[in-house]
Amino acid sequence: MIRHPFVFFNNLKIRWKLLVIILPLVVIPIFLLGGTIGYIATNQAYKGLASTSKADLDHMASFTLDLLEGHYRQFEVSRKDKKRIVQQEMKTLVRFARNQINEQQEPIVSGTIDLATGQKIIRNSFKKVSIGSSGYLFALTTKGVLTVHPSREGENIIEVQDEEGRFFIRELIEKALASNPEEILYTIYPWQNEELGDRRSRNKIVAYSYCRKWDWIVAAGGYLDETYDNPAFEKKALTALAQQIKNKRVGKTGYIYAMSSNGVLTIHPDAEGQNLLSVNDNESRVFTAEMIAKKNGWIRYPWRNPGEKKARMKIVRYRYFEPWDWIIAVGSYEDEFYEAANNLKWQIAKYVLLLPLVVGLIATVLLFWASKILTDPIHKMILVIRKVKQGRLDEKMPVKNHDELGEMAMSFNRMTQMIKKNQALEATLAQQGKMASLGVLSSGVAHEINNPLGVILGYAAHLESKIEKDDPNYTFISEIKRESKRCKKIVQNLLSYSRTPRPVLEPTDVNRLLHQIIDFAGNHSDLYHVHIVESFAADIPTFSTDMDQLRQVSINLLLNAASASTEGGEIRVSTRLDADQYVRIEFSDEGEGISDENQEKIFEPFFTTKTRGTGLGLAITKQIIDMHQGEIFIDSAIGRGTTVVVRLPLVREEY
Repeated sequence: MIRHPFVFFNNLKIRWKLLVIILPLVVIPIFLLGGTIGYIATNQAYKGLASTSKADLDHMASFTLDLLEGHYRQFEVSRKDKKRIVQQEMKTLVRFARNQINEQQEPIVSGTIDLATGQKIIRNSFKKVSIGSSGYLFALTTKGVLTVHPSREGENIIEVQDEEGRFFIRELIEKALASNPEEILYTIYPWQNEELGDRRSRNKIVAYSYCRKWDWIVAAGGYLDETYDNPAFEKKALTALAQQIKNKRVGKTGYIYAMSSNGVLTIHPDAEGQNLLSVNDNESRVFTAEMIAKKNGWIRYPWRNPGEKKARMKIVRYRYFEPWDWIIAVGSYEDEFYEAANNLKWQIAKYVLLLPLVVGLIATVLLFWASKILTDPIHKMILVIRKVKQGRLDEKMPVKNHDELGEMAMSFNRMTQMIKKNQALEATLAQQGKMASLGVLSSGVAHEINNPLGVILGYAAHLESKIEKDDPNYTFISEIKRESKRCKKIVQNLLSYSRTPRPVLEPTDVNRLLHQIIDFAGNHSDLYHVHIVESFAADIPTFSTDMDQLRQVSINLLLNAASASTEGGEIRVSTRLDADQYVRIEFSDEGEGISDENQEKIFEPFFTTKTRGTGLGLAITKQIIDMHQGEIFIDSAIGRGTTVVVRLPLVREEY
């Protein structure tokens, strides 16, 4: 009881705390004086009109209760009818699902199809069924694995909990296991569907039955707000009813309002949503707590609305609406019923209150000005803190003063700098870890490949020295020697990946180089099943590149395209000169495409979707292009093939 006002005070903003502390010292004595004089002058007049005023207020309270009761009964009956219909529909769908499984069981038992094929047929059949706007049929095993689901198939949800920590999936499975054959059960549990954009859990009603043959729990589910609950429509109807209640006036400014048992105004002309549980009247009386405790009765208290010069005595008839746990109140100011008596009170109080009210207004302005000086720097700090919370660590708090707030701003700025340095350090450590792994892999590859390559080069050199240059086989031996050297260079590049090797630049005719690469690659066994089409622009000038590195890039991209292509597929290699003086090389295939998720990771070292890939091909490719100050990006989608675009500058910047 003693701590409650202090809790309310601690939650106020600084400027309001100043007002709460200082302003009452000026204003309250003035209003007490005026209220006392007015009370003495009009007390007798009030007594004569009290019975008439109470009768009017009681009638309005009864009228409001009747309106709310009618609204409640209308929607409650409708909701029960809809619930019964929805449950029957879901029960029918579950029976339909069980019948399909039973029908599918016969060919499985007879050996016509296997169990996996039968279950696949059932999955496809279930996914064609929709309930409401987002409901569906689904199935899960008694271990919690979703065997049929539109988006989460194969996921184990047995450990899923609701906001209260309840393992509602476990409960569903336990009830299903304890049920009788063919028995259909119902449950309601919270579920958040992120694919529908849900930001919070919604209650879902589910009819389910256990199919012991397949150890499946077959279920039909839909969200309450899409089935028999219609909160939007009910809210709209309640809003219209609330507006009708708010439009009812009692006297000149009296009105009807409703309040929940925790003090929140649910219906009010201008203060809906406010909590009055700890609000005192002008006699420091917690009148709302008294109303909530008694639920039915009369209450009379002084109240001052914002903008009014002083408190006015208010009389309220309140009654309890049990279905919603609301207090329905009809209130009016007594001075509107007793206007004649109040005229005398105002004549007396007018001159007494004029000067103190002016002083109170000036005090309010001065307090707001003083609070602005104190709180404006705090507001700026809060804005910076919010930006930093979003990850914008470059934001700094302005430091204009050397008081406590200035010291706090400097400390916060130092803290953000430390966080930024820690993030950079974490990124560096992660990269170093990758490089260490690459070094270990490269050492093993170099040891295993360099030795046989040395033997190949030795024999090729020996044969080259024994054969005349006009011999037809001389060209093939030279090709073996040249490509073996290139393989050794590839191994060396792999070893030096973590050291970021610089390219050895020389003038290059990119069209001629690509033609040679395609001619050579055509003899590769991985490219036998595809047809390579060239489309080279003639206006591309000679520019500086590392031909061996560019050859490595091209062969890597051709092999990737071939692995994604089907028998008889086509790979297109084209060049053109972009307007920004970049040479554009495109490698296009008609394969299955790359998902958006994999496109984000495809250039990362060791990431691969191939069963025998190392995940280094595209990582080295991107490193080579980056060292050429070029660009590489992928345009791909599932089902329409992939295009890899390489852009190389005609003129490189020197660092």
